[in-house]
Parts: sequence; C-alpha cells; structure tokens
Amino acid sequence: MDQRKLFLIVAAVGLTPIALSYGVSPAFSLQYLFGISVESTELTHIFRAIMGLYLALIGFWIAGTLFDQLTVPALWSLVVFMFGLAAGRLLSLLLDGFPSWLLFVYLILELAFGVIGLRLLRSSPQAK
Repeated sequence: MDQRKLFLIVAAVGLTPIALSYGVSPAFSLQYLFGISVESTELTHIFRAIMGLYLALIGFWIAGTLFDQLTVPALWSLVVFMFGLAAGRLLSLLLDGFPSWLLFVYLILELAFGVIGLRLLRSSPQAK
C-alpha cells in the first residue's frame, strides 16, 4: 500500500477515539481523562463541535485513501491540522505552563505526524 495512504489511515484510526472522547459524552470522558468539569450546555456544544471538526477531517483523510486525486490534499489538511493543534499547545505551554502528561503526549504526536506528513508530501510527485 502507498505510504501516504497508510499514514492517512493510521492518523484517522488514531484520532477517532480522541474525537469521540471530546463529543460523545464530554461530561464523562473529559472528567475522567483530564479532570475537566463539563456542566453547561454551551460547553457540551463546543466540545461536540470540536468532535465534528475532527470527524470531518478524518472523513477527508479516509477519502484520500480511496481516491488518488484526494491523497495529496488530504495529506496537506492533515499537516495543517496537526501543526495547528501543536501551535496552540505550544502557545499554551508558554502562557499556561505544563499540562497533564496525556496532553503533552498529544503535542509530541501532533508534531511527529506533521513532520511525517511533510516528508511524505515532499516525496510525492503530485506535491511538487
């Protein structure tokens, strides 16, 4: 299988549980994972919207594995998504201090996935 498509699948599979943890039952999952209390409808709404964003991108990455013409655009969206998340986390590190170990692991993974995605794009003849 094409390395780019395999990478898109790995990212989609890896992020699906994270997306679901944000939106299926945020009051339970976010309390359990991070000690975050989600008590208002507004906060639940925000986390479900975040889940929707994650799932929409995951769907696009899966489409990139099924349709060759979408592989490179899907990789670009993955790189932008990962580096965007990482940039927000790095800003939070500077302004807010060190987060829980799990959120720090997310930062490392986001940076790694962004770098790997860029390398795959650089080796793609369609991206040049």
